[in-house]
Amino acid sequence: MQIQPMIRTHPDVRGGVNDSLVRAIEAAYGCAAVCHICADACLAEEMVKDLTQCIRLNLDCADVCLATAGIAARRTGSNEALIKRMLETCAEACADCAVECEKHADMHEHCRICAEECRRASRPAAMPPQRSARHNTENDRSPTAWLPE
Repeated sequence: MQIQPMIRTHPDVRGGVNDSLVRAIEAAYGCAAVCHICADACLAEEMVKDLTQCIRLNLDCADVCLATAGIAARRTGSNEALIKRMLETCAEACADCAVECEKHADMHEHCRICAEECRRASRPAAMPPQRSARHNTENDRSPTAWLPE
């Protein structure tokens, strides 16, 4: 993905990039794609009625991941508190989806793959650690200042 180079070119970032945030954005976009594909594959299964909850959680996870990645990638201005809540919600949605997909992993390879991707995206290595949000000042305009370097 070209997330890091794009963020690096943003005028408000001035070349500085928070690698943990980039990893979280990439993990969220990747998880969203895998969840969409898994939901579509579940719809094609003969036992689709038995996969209703899996499809629901795939689509919920994908929507949350896409929203989270989009908000976290936005560098103009600042909304650290929302980014923090979205990252936490994203990790929860990924974990919930992984649990459901694991129930079907023995029968459906797409569910196994999706469960792995959701687990990876829900781990702290994928989602950056958070601190309490703080308000930006004229001397502290970085939208990622609240994240550790």
